[in-house]
Amino acid sequence: MAVDNIGLVRRFTEEVWNKGNMNVCDELLSNKMKTHDPLLGDLDGLEAAKRHIQAFRTAFPDFHVAIDDIGAIGDKVYVRWTATGTHKGSLMGINPTNKKGVNSGVTLNRLENGKFVETHYVWDVYHMIEQLGLLPPLQKLITSGAQQPAARA
Repeated sequence: MAVDNIGLVRRFTEEVWNKGNMNVCDELLSNKMKTHDPLLGDLDGLEAAKRHIQAFRTAFPDFHVAIDDIGAIGDKVYVRWTATGTHKGSLMGINPTNKKGVNSGVTLNRLENGKFVETHYVWDVYHMIEQLGLLPPLQKLITSGAQQPAARA
C-alpha cells in the first residue's frame, strides 16, 4: 500500500502546528529526525524536533499555519505556507511583545515509511523580528541610505 506523504504533511500541519497535539509527533516523526531552521539551527532527533515546535507554539499560542501550496516529488513534500501568531511568550530570550505577526516560508519534508526523517524550514526571520518591533523596518534602512556601501575607486 502506498503512503500518502502529502496527506501526512497536511495532518502534521493541522494537528501539531495548528492544534498543538504533540502526541502526533511521536506517531509521525522518526527518532532519527533532523530539523533545519534558520532561527534555531540544526537539530537532531525526535525530542529536539518537539522542542522546536513547542518553542514556537509557546511563544505564539495562537500560532496557525495555512498551506498555500503543496506538492511531492518522490519521498519529498514541498510546502509553501503562511503563518500567523501573537507573541505572548518568550522565544530565545525575547520577551513577549504582544504583537501579531504574519510570515511566510517554504518547507521541504523528507519522509521514509510514513515518518518524517528530515525537515528544512526556509522563512524570513528578519521580517518576524521586525514585526515584533525589535529591528527597524528593512525598507526604512534601504531608503534612508544608512547601509549604503562606500564607492570603490
